[in-house]
Amino acid sequence: MAGDWNDLTRMTGDSRFVVERVRMVETGIAIEGSFDLPPLARLPAEDQVFVMAFLRSRGNMKEMERVFGISYPTVKNRLDGIAARLDSVEVDMGPQRSDPLSRLERGEISFEEALERIAGN
Repeated sequence: MAGDWNDLTRMTGDSRFVVERVRMVETGIAIEGSFDLPPLARLPAEDQVFVMAFLRSRGNMKEMERVFGISYPTVKNRLDGIAARLDSVEVDMGPQRSDPLSRLERGEISFEEALERIAGN
């Protein structure tokens, strides 16, 4: 019987779990091992719903206030709390992450180093 992440979230509650078997529907290929869930799937169900509503409203705080019947500060605090639990997520920024100006901005290299890298030296 196929289920979805919502079913899984309801069954497990806030208990941590790992997935040990993954099967691709189109090919029938199954992979066994120990797989952690993506960070958003590890959130409690009510936070997952809140994040989905936030995305569906395209980040419109007034819409979030209306949908959940809560004030702007409550929406903001709730989002801040969720974001704090996701802080350990590393985002692959691709090539822009290593470009000289980005590295200079983050203080990883000096101005002179950035100029050299831009000039191709």
